[in-house]
Amino acid sequence: MSEKFNLSRRGALHVFGGGGLLAAVAACAGPGSGGGGDEPPDTGGGDGEIGGEISFAHWRAEDQEVLAEIIESFSAENDGATVRQDISPSNDYQSSALQQIRSGNIGDLFVAFRGAQFVDMVSAGLYADLSGTDVVGKYNPSLIEAGAQDGTQYGLPYQLVFNQPVSNLDVLEEAGISEPPPDWDGWLSMCEDILSIDKIPMAWPGGEIGNAGHLFNCMMMNNAPSDDMCAKIESGEYKCTDDWFLHTLDQYVELRPYFQNNATGTAVEPAQQMFSSGDAALLLTGSFHIAAVRALGAEFPVGMMAPITVSADEAKYVGIHNATFVLGVNSASDNQATAMALLEYLSETEHASTYANGTAQHLTVAEVNYENEDLAATADWLDKDTMLAPRFQFNDLDIRNAAEQSCIDVVGGTSPEQAAERAQQIIDERVNA
Repeated sequence: MSEKFNLSRRGALHVFGGGGLLAAVAACAGPGSGGGGDEPPDTGGGDGEIGGEISFAHWRAEDQEVLAEIIESFSAENDGATVRQDISPSNDYQSSALQQIRSGNIGDLFVAFRGAQFVDMVSAGLYADLSGTDVVGKYNPSLIEAGAQDGTQYGLPYQLVFNQPVSNLDVLEEAGISEPPPDWDGWLSMCEDILSIDKIPMAWPGGEIGNAGHLFNCMMMNNAPSDDMCAKIESGEYKCTDDWFLHTLDQYVELRPYFQNNATGTAVEPAQQMFSSGDAALLLTGSFHIAAVRALGAEFPVGMMAPITVSADEAKYVGIHNATFVLGVNSASDNQATAMALLEYLSETEHASTYANGTAQHLTVAEVNYENEDLAATADWLDKDTMLAPRFQFNDLDIRNAAEQSCIDVVGGTSPEQAAERAQQIIDERVNA
């Protein structure tokens, strides 16, 4: 974590400068059309002519305008080079991006989620090898390990996010809460205090498993017998019917009164709306949604906190972080040179700072000037004992979904024992397949 510290301390106390936005989307040719050299380079695409149109495939619609601003500057500096953003909702991207990128329809430059999707994309041969290229040196080495495999640097995780509840500090103050609860009893007591002022303690997108699972990270971080708990569930060494997992499900039962109505049928956008309007004290997703709630009109000060599911003296971690949005150059692109040039451009201090401050996200790039007020307000989390998000240890999405669905089912009324057995049956079938 010391490396994270060094990264984030830099310039974190300036005032938000914002930035104008320009739509940059170009017309619609397939990836790699129109430019590049005659032969695609074999590593990263550093050689060849820069020009023509490329596709940048990602899932961050909320970042589109900031990226468009950067892309416009990139095109101005590279005559003839244009970039089309191909954006899919995160759940769709998780399920279909590999096939779309492999088909050649999108993604000269593309991203992957840390974990299963990155592993699958490497296995499919989508990533060009970036090892030894200059762009790798622009990143904090300790934060890009998630983009490497077997000693090869295939991708570069761009975002450093915190997958833990975001808090409305005004609502917490009204409820008499000035510090994050240090233990489980304190968390439940806080929720009661929030209910007493007629606010929803926790807005949770339980109807959308991809976003519902961020709470899973926090609930597991101190309950599990080892830090590789999800990898061991996937290998069959740990089971959802184990006592520690059942205890976690019991704690989900205790949380039931504190979610909004129909929590298991709520998508992320309504949850963001509840939070941004001040109706809910906590949004149970992560720092990556702060910009979205600002866009919805939230003007209150924000903080972050994670449920500590054990006593204070037993807590090993106080929160969750993740290095994700793993950038990579498509090994099959006809225009790797331009895709690599855009990757390098995004990795330069000036443009990485524009992205960070425009989207309220910390980055893994080594030199970033943080000026966004929300980044400054949450910079203390870079010094805290946070766990690398364990749910991304799963490389089999069916197994991950089974384990996380058991938590959703419990909130919906299923008993912990039934939910655990159902999940384990699915996992056993996958493990023994």
